[in-house]
Amino acid sequence: MDSGYEDYQLEAAISKIFASEAAWFVTDEAIQILGGMGYMRSMGLEKVMRDIRIFRIFEGTNDILRLFVALVGIQFAGGHLRELQSAISNPISNFGVVLGEVAKRGKGAVGIGSGNSLAGDVHPNLSEAAALTCKAVDAMGQTVEKVLIKHGKGIINEQFVLNRLANATIDLYANSCVLARCTKSLNEGVESAHHEEMMTKVWCNESYARIMDNLNQLKNPEVLHNFKTMAKISEAVCAKNAPVQGNPLGF
Repeated sequence: MDSGYEDYQLEAAISKIFASEAAWFVTDEAIQILGGMGYMRSMGLEKVMRDIRIFRIFEGTNDILRLFVALVGIQFAGGHLRELQSAISNPISNFGVVLGEVAKRGKGAVGIGSGNSLAGDVHPNLSEAAALTCKAVDAMGQTVEKVLIKHGKGIINEQFVLNRLANATIDLYANSCVLARCTKSLNEGVESAHHEEMMTKVWCNESYARIMDNLNQLKNPEVLHNFKTMAKISEAVCAKNAPVQGNPLGF
């Protein structure tokens, strides 16, 4: 925004989701640490918790924003696939596009990604963390492409799938933010730079694990079957407008 960009709706949505959920998590943990004292008005946290809960609802619920993040984020991949389909229909005149795609897919098939494309933009101390982020981006691109090929326009109805893609996207964006901030701190030699470096490395390591878990779920037949089953469970509850199962105690 400060640089004059006009299209930042995706970044704004991700920031809103991340900040509101992080604030809730931190407040909940603070009350847990304080125990019974956390409930006391004198501590101030009980008011913070009541006030902060609305942030996940106001200005677009986080659930709807997640769908927005996933669908907007895969628009580019959808456009690329349409371009490739057009090129394949006339491979002679579009030989460069087709050949480039074949080379890219060949590398992906044998586990060769795009490499650490962030190496020149981050502090040398953060090279490994940046490489993990690049690896996650490659995996994200491959997953999105497969999902689009499988579902096509019907992807808008696959909310379980979109939720996993959104969570991976949010983690990727957060990675870029922490890498940029920590690089600035290290380059400027601020007092907290080493501490920020440790936090950044931990965040990127754990974020990578979360991203890969979300993406791998979309390749797991059992998980995908569970998605379909959960959708049927939801449909049954909505149709009855109440829990379908009875109370085990009979009342």
